[in-house]
Amino acid sequence: TGMTDDSAMTRSEEQMHVGVERREAGRARLRKYVVTEEVQRTVPVRHEEVRVEREPITEANRDAALSGPEITEAEHEVTLHEERPVVETETVPVERVRLATEEHVEEETVRGEVRKERIETEGVEDPDEGIPPGR
Repeated sequence: TGMTDDSAMTRSEEQMHVGVERREAGRARLRKYVVTEEVQRTVPVRHEEVRVEREPITEANRDAALSGPEITEAEHEVTLHEERPVVETETVPVERVRLATEEHVEEETVRGEVRKERIETEGVEDPDEGIPPGR
């Protein structure tokens, strides 16, 4: 700031330029872990039981009763069956989970100081004093 060759003085001032910068503001994380829970289901199961049936000899069944040997030793065996619950597990996908970011815009007022040069005159009246340049 000073006199130039043509005896004119340059007046300068600072201008404030406001921009934005991107910085880390925090972190979010997905973490998968395993929990075990007790599950209870009721399922019907069947089983066979043996029962001894006795029937008296009648005229209707006499022929079947006398068709075998007279007196002998013999065995008759019946196989009994039962059902038991069987548990199997299967892994099936149930959902996909991801983190997504959303951008929100807010207005923020920024304040700062700028310096300006002023030129005063002595012994001369300046008709434009106090009027900004460009008028």
